[in-house]
Amino acid sequence: MNFYIADMHFGHKNVIRYDNRPFDSVEEMDKAMITLWNETVGDNDVVYILGDFSWYKEEKTAFILGCLKGHKVLIKGNHDHISPKVARYFDRICEYAEIKDGEEKVVMSHYPMPFWNGQHRNSIHLYGHVHNSHQYNYCLSIEKELRQLQDIPMRMFNVGCMMTYMNYIPRTLNEILESKGGAEDGQK
Repeated sequence: MNFYIADMHFGHKNVIRYDNRPFDSVEEMDKAMITLWNETVGDNDVVYILGDFSWYKEEKTAFILGCLKGHKVLIKGNHDHISPKVARYFDRICEYAEIKDGEEKVVMSHYPMPFWNGQHRNSIHLYGHVHNSHQYNYCLSIEKELRQLQDIPMRMFNVGCMMTYMNYIPRTLNEILESKGGAEDGQK
């Protein structure tokens, strides 16, 4: 199985307030996200982490990665500083990736893109970076405007862990698509 998630920000105290995360401390957040991950992901599954995995320094980031099940692929975000010690926990590290998940072509980057490879052929774009913020709302307005201006599929989804349909859990593509319910404006 393939799973997707972004913007976990392990160890980042200020993100709790910024995202209005339901945790009282970094320790509680870290423990909950590790538990939820390991309850969901199997040892042979692949998790695509779309950036901003950890706020911690090398030792603690490596420790957390070692606690998490599955094969990990990192699509680098603006807060990912990967040392050789941390890099060994990833099967692959890249800035951008395209894969086939079942019958679907998936284009991934940390940053949202209003135009991506295969978009006219109904491919899916997964991204993070914008959290559930005014920047995310702006992405939704761009999606809506582009849908109205042209006949281009706009299947782009924010897989930030704080999104209600993600709920701090790596999700499969089917789960992401089902939770969004085909909503035209992506606001479900």
